[in-house]
Amino acid sequence: MPPTRQIVREMFRQTLASIDIPSVMERKIQFDHSRIILPSKTIELRAISRIVVVAVGKAAHTMVKGLVSILPAGTAFAGVVAAPTEPNQSVPGVQYFLAGHPIPNHGSLRAAEAVLRLLHTSDAHTLVFFLLSGGGSALLELPLNPLFTLEDIQSVHRALVTCGAPIEAMNTVRRHLSAVKGGRLALAAAAAQKITLAVTDVPLGKEAALASGPTLADPTTIADVRRIFTDYGLSSSFPAALSRWLMESELPETPKSGHLAFADAHFELLLGMDDLFHAAHHAVEAHGYRSCCDNSTDDWPVEQAAANLLAQLEDWQRENPGQRVALIADGEVSSPVTGTGIGGRNSAFVLCCVEKIAGRKITVLSAGTDGIDGNSPGAGAVADGDTLSRAKSLGLNHRDALHSSDAYTFFAKLSDAIVTGPTGNNLRDLRILLAEP
Repeated sequence: MPPTRQIVREMFRQTLASIDIPSVMERKIQFDHSRIILPSKTIELRAISRIVVVAVGKAAHTMVKGLVSILPAGTAFAGVVAAPTEPNQSVPGVQYFLAGHPIPNHGSLRAAEAVLRLLHTSDAHTLVFFLLSGGGSALLELPLNPLFTLEDIQSVHRALVTCGAPIEAMNTVRRHLSAVKGGRLALAAAAAQKITLAVTDVPLGKEAALASGPTLADPTTIADVRRIFTDYGLSSSFPAALSRWLMESELPETPKSGHLAFADAHFELLLGMDDLFHAAHHAVEAHGYRSCCDNSTDDWPVEQAAANLLAQLEDWQRENPGQRVALIADGEVSSPVTGTGIGGRNSAFVLCCVEKIAGRKITVLSAGTDGIDGNSPGAGAVADGDTLSRAKSLGLNHRDALHSSDAYTFFAKLSDAIVTGPTGNNLRDLRILLAEP
């Protein structure tokens, strides 16, 4: 039998294959003459004479590829794509923008301007596909007040991610300062039929957080923004002119539920947390492991998450004596950068487990489904009970690597870094913990 480090890598590979976006779109969406059949709705297209596509996010290119594969042969459309990478192959009629993430860049602004120009040409005979995935809050951006510059917006994004506010609060502020968030793309194409297809890395029930909800009604208000601004002391980190405008001007509100812009709009979740769990569960059990799933450690500090999940694995092992067992977890852990090394939260999570599992029949994998882990070229890493002794034989110190944020280098020297390259997907991080009897 191959070593468990190899087995768990194969589990991850099989999971990624099961959530391949073009394949999922082909399974879930069909065109039937004059109708498009979605998992939760059938939409009549008899009056449609023009199709427009707006794709924003880390999975934008693969979502466009998937849409092209399911559209009737020869279907032409106009479109705009904002992504952090160049496309492998461009589609005729589509404008591509290399946009910034996690901070907006000039490409983010130019993409937003192009999207608004395109949507403003739509009418009742237009069908707009919005293809949204993670990272969209930075990849598509335009200040609501045209007096503010890219540098102003970059300052706002930096201030929000460092102020200690939860993601819901950050998105509330972003939506109200932006010309393309908080339902304002739906508003720009108010007369058109609109279908949003989403690949989400946010928890269920929080879909408005995906790309800051550009096509969904905004449940938050300007009063909420001003409260957040005060509660988190943002006046000292926002540009002074923007702070005055935000707190003293009569700002236009984002569109709310019941607005006519949402009368002919439909939101469809293509892939989310449940899909990731289902795919991983199938892959794990196909290898003979009895598995359970957990998402309780989302946003936990990395050390605390590692200890908790290993304790859960031990409990699961006691409940299933004599069996090979697995614990599957998703979500993002918090791993502050404390050094100048190479790595990210996934490899840091595995590094936190190295000493805890030393000498035991336990294997741990953590990797990003987007193929990206922090500033490293890897997606994550894998370790087992032999990792600590193997590292010591090479003169590697796992604690030093963790302190210097150099987890990728540590695992690369052991040939235990997971390198996939960008996957074109963006569900949540995946952790698989295996225990042998």
